[in-house]
Amino acid sequence: MTTKRIIPFGVIGCGLMGREFASAAARWCHLVNLDFAPRIVAACDTNPPAAQWFQRNVPGVAIVTDYRRLLDDPGIEAVYCAVPHNLHAELYRDIIRSGKHLLGEKPFGIDQAANRQVVECVREHPDVLVRCSSEIPFYPGAYRIGQWIREKRFGQVIEVEAGFWHSSDLDPNKPINWKRRVATCGEYGVMGDLGMHALHIPLRFGWKPKNVRALLSKVVTERPDGAGKLVACETWDNAILACDVACDGQRFPMVMSTKRIAPGHNNTWFLKIVGTQFSAEFTTKSPKQIASLPYESGRAQAWHVEDAPYRTAYETITGSIFEFGFSDSVLQMWAAFCDELVNGPRMKQPFYCATPEETAQTHALFAAALESQRTEQTGQIHYG
Repeated sequence: MTTKRIIPFGVIGCGLMGREFASAAARWCHLVNLDFAPRIVAACDTNPPAAQWFQRNVPGVAIVTDYRRLLDDPGIEAVYCAVPHNLHAELYRDIIRSGKHLLGEKPFGIDQAANRQVVECVREHPDVLVRCSSEIPFYPGAYRIGQWIREKRFGQVIEVEAGFWHSSDLDPNKPINWKRRVATCGEYGVMGDLGMHALHIPLRFGWKPKNVRALLSKVVTERPDGAGKLVACETWDNAILACDVACDGQRFPMVMSTKRIAPGHNNTWFLKIVGTQFSAEFTTKSPKQIASLPYESGRAQAWHVEDAPYRTAYETITGSIFEFGFSDSVLQMWAAFCDELVNGPRMKQPFYCATPEETAQTHALFAAALESQRTEQTGQIHYG
């Protein structure tokens, strides 16, 4: 019987996504045929109620308020860090320098300068595995599209549409939070917070934009501050980026959109690729379905819609007839991170978590988008 390799984790930031990781670790028995597993041994948050949730629900967890105590613990091998964007550069670099592996939240820095600091630190510590959280591409339908790209089914790519929409900020009476402030979220606004989800698959396969024409919107300009006053919302609510992509001798348009105010949508991720030999589309709006259009010269052109069964990157106890959801995608993402940490290039399947280099590519795009919005011109993208 093979001994399972236990990976001791610390969590910095015990909010929504920190709890999702704790839930995924608790559900590890849902995965089969894996010789590794995470164990959360310590958690850090300056907000006592958030930390208390971990104390109630994670057996044996140590709670600290200073993340440096967690980094000084030799018994912790890896860290999940989910904190506001303005803290990324300092905390991520401290984690990497401590020699602990890191899965961090996007966008890996509040702006391009901060991202460059993080990426440079990664390069200085090549023995530390550093990845960025992006779970939606592990949905079975999205994962299958990634397989089709890898198999080069599409022929010449005609166009791509990718996006992530929700409507959590449609209510103008929703109190302001850190994501509405430039000092904590950054000038990117919705792009920095949601953009990696939309760009993970395109960037993974080399579809890097050369330039961008941006249309950025501030829909709700003021929100209550919780003390009876209305205060300014400083960050962009919605973003539509029209990009010119060049890859492998092909050139095609890609439209990437991220929206906080998209009425009727509750975390809708989508990807549509139109090609001369094959086209495909998947959206979490209809998570059990995937559409495809194979084409041969002179043959009929018809979209085919089929159910996307529960077939995942990492095998689970769940039968293919059942339904896949967000918590399942989080579990699959964590399996990919732990697999790469333990097995490196011999990991059990080929789709790994988003890389620091890919976060740098998103920053180059978002910086050019801000310039495009300011000038009302096409912005050139400069990759480092």
